[in-house]
Amino acid sequence: MANIPHFDGHESAGVSEVLYMNDLLFILMLIGALGVSSQWIAWRFRLPAIVVMSVMGLLVGPILGIMDPNEDLGALYGPLISIAVGIILFEGSLNLDFREIKGLGKPIFRITTVGAFLAWILGSLAAHYIADLSWAVAFVIGGIFIVTGPTVILPLLRQAKLKPRPAAILKWEGIIVDPFGALVAVFAYEFVKFITMADVTFITVLGFLAGSLLAAVIGAIFGYGIGWMFENGYVPEFLKSPVVLASVVMAFALSDAVVHETGLLAVTVMGMTIANMHISSIGDMRHFKENISILLISVIFIMLTASLDRDILLSIFDWHIVIFILIMLFVTRPLSIFLSTINTDLTFKEKLLVGWIAPRGIVALTVAGYFAGVLTDAGFEDANILTSLTFGLVFATVVAHGFSLGFVSKKLGLSTESKPGVLIVGSSKFSVNLAKVLEDLNIPVLVTDSSWSRLSHARRLGVPYEHGEILSEQTDYQIDLTPYEYMIALTEYDSYNTLVSSTFMPAFGREHLFQLPLQVNQGDHLEDVSKHISGHLLFEESANWSTLNEKINKGYLFKKTTITNQYPYNQFLKELDSESILMLVLRKSGSIEFYKPGSTLRPEAGDTVISLQKPPQN
Repeated sequence: MANIPHFDGHESAGVSEVLYMNDLLFILMLIGALGVSSQWIAWRFRLPAIVVMSVMGLLVGPILGIMDPNEDLGALYGPLISIAVGIILFEGSLNLDFREIKGLGKPIFRITTVGAFLAWILGSLAAHYIADLSWAVAFVIGGIFIVTGPTVILPLLRQAKLKPRPAAILKWEGIIVDPFGALVAVFAYEFVKFITMADVTFITVLGFLAGSLLAAVIGAIFGYGIGWMFENGYVPEFLKSPVVLASVVMAFALSDAVVHETGLLAVTVMGMTIANMHISSIGDMRHFKENISILLISVIFIMLTASLDRDILLSIFDWHIVIFILIMLFVTRPLSIFLSTINTDLTFKEKLLVGWIAPRGIVALTVAGYFAGVLTDAGFEDANILTSLTFGLVFATVVAHGFSLGFVSKKLGLSTESKPGVLIVGSSKFSVNLAKVLEDLNIPVLVTDSSWSRLSHARRLGVPYEHGEILSEQTDYQIDLTPYEYMIALTEYDSYNTLVSSTFMPAFGREHLFQLPLQVNQGDHLEDVSKHISGHLLFEESANWSTLNEKINKGYLFKKTTITNQYPYNQFLKELDSESILMLVLRKSGSIEFYKPGSTLRPEAGDTVISLQKPPQN
């Protein structure tokens, strides 16, 4: 007879622990893989990331029942959600530099103050009287729903190509209001919790206010401490990001331990403090936190949607919830915008567009998921519908606004209907003449340079320009990057071009960043610079700054050649002079493709080729 292994109680427990760990590892792997792959699919096919992640989470969760993170992760589920929301909120508050608020027009100031307050009150009333939620839950969800976060609105603005004015309003509303949504929810939750307690007294209310103040102080101390250490060189570069991440978790946990549920307030104040210290490494910090936030948002969104119960998910279609969502779309948002912008210079059409566009995003759902657990634990049973309610509003607004923004803006005459724009860094005879050609093709273009004298070329030809250092934070606030899909660095300094490309890689993506070929025999000698930190090289290997400007001085001209069936691209190449340089192709679809060394572009009938050619011989 075969020897059958015998397990005593300890051995059996050990095997169970191993099996549990394997299951837990698989669940964590699946959550991460689904979150990141959803973001990639959304980027690849130009879809709203929230829609893709919603489908993924619902498929593996309530539909197919592959996993239920709430049960699978057990005691880890709550802390993971809490810490992730804290980090996401900190990343959002890092963008709340008070310099951005200064100088904003009256409409933006009104919308981000009066409008946000009205949206909170109106949304809370709708949640209570229409969705039949208790006052505590209604005021919390009303605070969360004022958020139209930049992670949702900015991609929509890039696709819709709005005129600068409505685009600026929607952009800055998202940036400024984003950190305050969860903050309002925190105050609403704490305040309502205290006034609904049976033994509420003045002392308990005072304790609530003191606890909130203490949380703010803790956040400010952590923020100031981090900024001071960074500026005085007490933290090496390679440790800055880990120190910030650990400090955020510490501030959140410490504040929450001292006064329960005030961690979100602490990390928000911490981020605001760092943002307004204007430390030199704030840019790198934002990039790192943004990357972490994208990962956390993806993971948390999958966890929340996969944890939805089928019954709660189906409750979204309850007529109370459906009417609430319709009220939020067609009454609360438009009313708050129209009332808050009375006596401003916004036109009726601009008010109509801004009043319609208010997509809620991943941050709203993650924060709502966090408060759903907190409120349920506090005894508010109707809070179990918060996640599904928020999911319904998020999904409805992303689909409705995401797919209608372009159509509505065109109908209202608020769309530029222009081609993808080009931001040119460096003013010279060549770059300005190239900008003029792009402008003649109705391509949005802007030339930036820190030298007023070099910008004389742009002023002479009448092309749009911006005087300022593109790497300066102040200039970054002044320039709206929304119209520009491409950035090309055309200065005479190879090192500066590479620095610009490296700095703006998170904003544009490497595939949309270009710079001039290196000047091998002169200049900075950057032959060994990693391609990972530089933009794509433009035109051809010999087309450096000196060569291009020398050709302009010799009278070379930009030529626009339309390829047709009668005049194919092969014929154009045969007639092209050997000293001419191919610049770019404007596709008949409106997209732009730049020539690169070794490029294999094949323009087709209807495409326009831009080239730099010899002047005609007399």
